[in-house]
Formats: sequence, C-alpha cells, structure tokens
Amino acid sequence: MASSGVHMHQVWRKLKTHASDVISNLHLAQLLQDEQRCTAFRATLNDLVYDYARQRATPETLSLLIEFADASELGAKIDRMFQGEKINLTEDRAVLHVALRAPRDPTIWPASVRLPEQAVSEVHDVLAQIERFSERIRKGREWVGATGKPLTDVVSIGIGGSYLGPEFVYEALRTDHKAAEAARGRRLRFLANVDPTDVHRALDGLNPETTLVVVVSKTFTTAETMLNARTLKRWLMDALGESAVAKHMVAVSTNTEAVKAFGIDPQEGMFRFWDWVGGRFSVCSAVGLVPLSLQYGFGIMREFLAGAHEIDWHFATERDWRKNIPVLMGLFGVWNASFLGYSTRALLPYAQALLRFAPHIQQVDMESNGKGVDIHGEALIDPTATGVVDFGEPGTNGQHSFYQLMHQGRVIPADFVGFRRSQTPIVLEGEPVSNHDELMSNFFAQPDALAIGKTREELVAEGVPEALLNHKIFPGNRPSSSMLFDCLDARTVGRLLALYEHRAAVEGFLWNLNSFDQWGVELGKVLAKRIRNELARRRQAEGKPAAGQAATDHHWNASTRFLLDAYFTPSTGQ
Repeated sequence: MASSGVHMHQVWRKLKTHASDVISNLHLAQLLQDEQRCTAFRATLNDLVYDYARQRATPETLSLLIEFADASELGAKIDRMFQGEKINLTEDRAVLHVALRAPRDPTIWPASVRLPEQAVSEVHDVLAQIERFSERIRKGREWVGATGKPLTDVVSIGIGGSYLGPEFVYEALRTDHKAAEAARGRRLRFLANVDPTDVHRALDGLNPETTLVVVVSKTFTTAETMLNARTLKRWLMDALGESAVAKHMVAVSTNTEAVKAFGIDPQEGMFRFWDWVGGRFSVCSAVGLVPLSLQYGFGIMREFLAGAHEIDWHFATERDWRKNIPVLMGLFGVWNASFLGYSTRALLPYAQALLRFAPHIQQVDMESNGKGVDIHGEALIDPTATGVVDFGEPGTNGQHSFYQLMHQGRVIPADFVGFRRSQTPIVLEGEPVSNHDELMSNFFAQPDALAIGKTREELVAEGVPEALLNHKIFPGNRPSSSMLFDCLDARTVGRLLALYEHRAAVEGFLWNLNSFDQWGVELGKVLAKRIRNELARRRQAEGKPAAGQAATDHHWNASTRFLLDAYFTPSTGQ
C-alpha cells in the first residue's frame, strides 16, 4: 500500500507537469484536426456512444490518467464495493446500491465482483412486495381508500435523496409513450420542502378519498419529512377520520416501531431498505420504486432497473479503462478539476424530459465528493482540487441562459446528452427539419462552438466592424464530452442514473475520498434544532419578548440575534 501511494503521488506530479507543459500550449481546434486521436477518444456500449474528443487531452494524457487509475488501485476499489466490503469507513457500512438492480442469482457475476447473496435475496423479497402492493393499488379493487374509492393519486414525502432521484425518474418518463400509457388516470406529486407552500402545491386539486401518501424516511425521524407527514396525516384525518391513516398512508423506512406508532401497519404498509443504501443512491430501492411503481406500474420499473444493471455490469467487468465509460467519465472529471483547475461543470441534456436530471446529479456529486479530508480523515493537501460544483439545464433553454458565460467567460467543462429519437416527435409540413432535428442541431453545434471558438481573423474576414471585434471573439478551447443514446425510455433512464452514480464513485476513488458519507449536512441540522427551540419559546410567549432577551440567554451572535428579533417584529407594510 505504501509503494502504491508513492506511485500515485508520482503520477499525480507527472499529470501536473503534463498539464502545464503540454496541454496549456494546445488548443482544441488543433486537437480536433487529428483524425486518429478523435477515433481513439470514443467508447460505445450497445446504442450508447460516448465521445470525449473535445476534452483538452492527448493520447499521452489518457495514458497518464490510466496509469493514475492503476496507481490508485481503482480496479480493487471497484471490486470491494461490489463484493460488499464496508468501504464507507466512517459509518462502517457497505456500499451496495448495485445490488438493488442485480438479477436474483448473484453467481452470474465474476468471482472478483460477486455481490453478497443475502443482500440480493433481501432486495428481491422487497421488490416482490412492491410489485404486489403496486398492482393492488393500481387495480383499484384489493386496496382502496377509506370510502371505497380507488387510490389514483400519490404524494411521496421525502427530502434530498428520498426526493430528487425519484422526481428525476418520474419527470423523465412522463412523456415516454409506454410509461405515459401505463400512468393514464394517475397522478404523482412530491413533497420535500418544509415550506408550507410546498404542501399547498402538492395537495392542490387532490381529493383525500383518492390520495395515498408515501412517507420516505429511513429513521422516521427526519425533521422536515416527518412534519410534512404529520401535516398530510391531519389533512387525511380531517376529511376521513383517524382510521383512514392505515388505508391512505404507507412508509418506506427501517424503523418499524415508529412507523407503527404513526398509525401505519408495518405488515401491510411498510417497505424496508438497508443501511448499505445511501440516500442519494437509493432511487432503485423502495425509496423510488414504491411511488414510481404506483405511477407507471412495476413492469416499467423492471426496465428501469435492467438499464441500471446493464451499466453496473459494464462498469464492474470492463477492465480496459479506455472502454469503460463510467471510468472515462471519472478520469476526465478528475483531470479537469485537479489538473486543469476547472471547479465547475455543466450537465446539458438535450431533452426537456430530463429537466430534473441535473438537480439529482448535483446531490450525487456534491454530497459525495464535497470533502476536505481523505478517506482516513487526513486533511487534503489541496481541498480545492477535489469536488466540483455541478449545475445544468436542458438544451436549448440553457443556451439562452448561462451559455454566454460558458462561451466567453469562465471555462466550464460540459456533458452534452442527446437522443436519436424524440419521445414525442413533431414534423411540421413545410419545415426543412423536424422539431427534434432542430433541437439536435444545437446538440451538435454547441460542443464545437465551445471547443473551436472564433478568431479575430475570421471575424475580420467576415467584415465585422472594428468596434465589435473583441466583443465577438470566442476563445474556444472549452472542453466537453458528448453522450448519444437511441431514445429516452425507462431502460435509458436507468442507464443514465447508473453512469453518473459510478462517475461520482470513480472520482472519489481517485481522490481517495469517502464518497458515501455526508457529515457536512449535520451541523446545520443541530443548529436548526436549537433555533427551533428558540422559536417555540418565543411563540409560547406570544412572540413578543423584550428585544433580544431570549436570544441573549442562548448566546446567539449579534447577527443571528438581530435576525431573530427582526423575524418577530411586525412588518410596517412599507
């Protein structure tokens, strides 16, 4: 291990030197003229094409990155994850979200990445439970509401990983023909924010008689989730009586006693998951599958799981890193952040159905790799060299929003995701191209515009006035990768999810981080609890103590004390 660490640092230094001495002197406009390089800088998997020729890299760069992956023992780290070793050291947990979409027989895996049989068996027990339950609800006969009406509307309550991933999948499939047909007559809403406005929006137009509430909380103690759960419980009880709770509420949790105390029958209405499933990696567990199966049917979700498993298999078994797409994504993520110094990146799907994809991947990446210490708790030499700020928006919307910054401001590496076929094709008579072709024209053009740019000489040749020349120069040399699929269906949604989950893991393995804990969310929770107690004290005193009195008692800093006082000061309306 010690010699491996020395080698890793040696390769790190070689990459640093290579970036400053070689890559800094090359422009993508030049690199893209190399046909042999462009051919080498792509990988395929069935209908998926991954092209990374627009990364600021040469074949030597890729060789050095692969050497770095080997020095970092990337293959062994992947193996340990799949085998169920407790690689989440701070929480003493395995990391087995891949087991959530694995076939029932784990022995089909090569021995080096064979999943624990018990974990796979338990997953399939819960999958069978979800399938039975969702079909009972969807048929509208075996499980109905308190007044005998079918439960056609679902509100899923969760936050963070219990919400972002399932909502991404829900939105991605809303306009897929097969999924939309399966969802006909049904509605799915998500409630995450403790802001009462979110409650209002989630319940708008819903009838308690036909509404089922899914409460997603591993411990059944998450403050925001449980307040929202109690709010919807009251909404149901006011309309239907206390006995309706067992018919209209179910739980995804591990806390049987708390679920039972809440009024939900654990035998009928509780779906378990495991401590080896992190929240942001839980979409394929009951967290996502219960609400999504209720909306689209379990058959659609089987296709989703199969797509994720396809990528899991590829990731685990393809050991030529030049062909392993999640590994390539992770290698170039580290290259851009740690060696070229790009601290942000954009996820740009050219599909409106993926409008919630980037927000989910924000959490997957930033909660996983936003760390200041390595896996052993040692301070990172350069914390700014790890972790990336992720954001994104569907094209072409983003082009009229933040692409200006990407073209002529900061350098922001980007992932472009496109599809050969639209979920909802439109062809207008007399138009030279279909609506989808118009969309995809931008998918192909924007990476070239970012990479190649436009020079002063080209602008002069076009007759651009002198006063505008500097304004119209595009520096180019902005890196990106392009990912092209056949169509956006349930299988592809699963593949997209797994690709980006594994990218986050690869980057963490290379940076030697623990990508599977999230202690950074704890401090805010602790302070919020103290503030909550303070607000309760003030409300009990009718919200009008002497200015600063209660706050002073709890030694809040001057700014917090002022804001607390301002919160309780009636508005003058001016």
